[in-house]
Amino acid sequence: MTLSSNRAPDTAEPHHPVVTAAAERRAADIQLKVADAITRFAGSMEFVYLHVLLFGVWMLVIEKSPWPTLTLIVSLEAIFLSTFVMIGQNRAAAFQQAKADHDFIAQEQELHINTDLTRQIHELTLQIHAITVGASGGGSH
Repeated sequence: MTLSSNRAPDTAEPHHPVVTAAAERRAADIQLKVADAITRFAGSMEFVYLHVLLFGVWMLVIEKSPWPTLTLIVSLEAIFLSTFVMIGQNRAAAFQQAKADHDFIAQEQELHINTDLTRQIHELTLQIHAITVGASGGGSH
């Protein structure tokens, strides 16, 4: 296993719960793992180089009139690759929605906690004020 940083291999950085859940779902579903692998490869320069090589060989060596068959192959490949892109977009949208829902709940909890703390601080301030004003003898000026 290679690391891109200097951190130890057993040091796990904490992830957002939605990120962890999405990774667990992907790891558990063989179809998603295959889709991830294809999408990752199709989005790489190796994919481009492989196609340049294969298409070049096809056009120059394999067929005298490569265009009809090559056009069919490229069209079918484009259909499948666009499907993988849409699968990825759908998963990304579902991930973003789940993260937004989680963040909303967390922010609402924080808001309630902050509101309660503000009320408690206000109440304590009133009590301190009442004690301080009462201890100084009150209004004989």
